[in-house]
Amino acid sequence: MKIKRNDIVKVLAGKDRGKSGKVLKIFPVRNKAIVEGINYLKKHSKKTQDNPKGGVIQRESAINISNVAIICTRCGKPTRVGFTELSDGAKTRICKKCKETI
Repeated sequence: MKIKRNDIVKVLAGKDRGKSGKVLKIFPVRNKAIVEGINYLKKHSKKTQDNPKGGVIQRESAINISNVAIICTRCGKPTRVGFTELSDGAKTRICKKCKETI
């Protein structure tokens, strides 16, 4: 996966296009991610002992990975991710625009 947890991403498509947020969770098999403050849904919950009031709960829903782009920390723009190998043999992610490691 080119996008990992705690990355800052920008939404490219959908109802929240243009917004950015931090990746909270990744689902590699489903090719989806949950991004903080993006793609909210409203879920109605019944009264329980844990939640005596019940009511409508608003929470983030998963968004497809193809609809988000990682924001480079150096240039601050949404970019594609490339890979390079360091001198010690470690594989790292790089920004395709400025060639800085992410």
